Amino acid sequence: MHRTRFFDHIILLIGAFVMIAPVFVAFMTSTHEAVDVHLNGLQISWGDDFSSTYGAVLTQKGGFTGEVTGARMVMNSFILGIGFAVGKIVLSMMAAYAIVYFRFRLGTLFFWMIFTTLLLPLEVRILPTYDVMTKLHLVNSYTGLILPLLASATGTFFFRQFFKSVPDELLEAARIDGAGPVKFFFDILVPLSRTMIAAIFIIMFVYGWNQYLWPVLMTNDESFYTLVRGIKQILLVWVGSQIPEYNKAFALAILAMLPPVLIVVIFQSWFIKGLTESDK
Repeated sequence: MHRTRFFDHIILLIGAFVMIAPVFVAFMTSTHEAVDVHLNGLQISWGDDFSSTYGAVLTQKGGFTGEVTGARMVMNSFILGIGFAVGKIVLSMMAAYAIVYFRFRLGTLFFWMIFTTLLLPLEVRILPTYDVMTKLHLVNSYTGLILPLLASATGTFFFRQFFKSVPDELLEAARIDGAGPVKFFFDILVPLSRTMIAAIFIIMFVYGWNQYLWPVLMTNDESFYTLVRGIKQILLVWVGSQIPEYNKAFALAILAMLPPVLIVVIFQSWFIKGLTESDK
């Protein structure tokens, strides 16, 4: 028994090392000068440029226009992540509420039509969606970045399963007390859904934060660039003898990982409870 536990811990430690090692190397490399990284490759030792690199990444203006900063890209990524998460949760809860409690004809058919959209990746519908956004003049806007991707089959599925597990006695008690559909939704279902909302929020925030392809298509104004896109932008400066600022690219990569990691670590208990809890 003890030997089995020992080997289990060894496997877990190996897995943790495989996951953490690239992040560690990226962080250590970001503390060195770009020339040092260019000549000597990745680093595993602490450099002398930590404060200057991260300070420059967040505050120094750059890009083709010379106006965008890392702090601006962080803000854009937050807006995208929060907008995705909140919008998808609101729409998913409303759709699931209608499907479960209104019980209209073809409700099940509509649910499966929504669910089958999971088979259509973003790349399949990206051109017609972009065409619609262009005709609505929503290119280079937060609305154009967020609105087209708000519909979420995943969120609708999870909230539908959650609402179906809520006892019917709660609905009957609400009717006896004179609560209408809106009051029942906000006063009973929303408080009961806190853990599920937290779990879906984490998933959707990370999804929105890490978006790359859609922001690339929807923005040609650097003031709307996200942090993930900014990493690529730094590495596109190899012109003549100019050396790409690898240290800043790694610094941006570390900054891009921090918010999702912090959210998952802080709300991990709610995340697990929201996805596994079934008894209300």
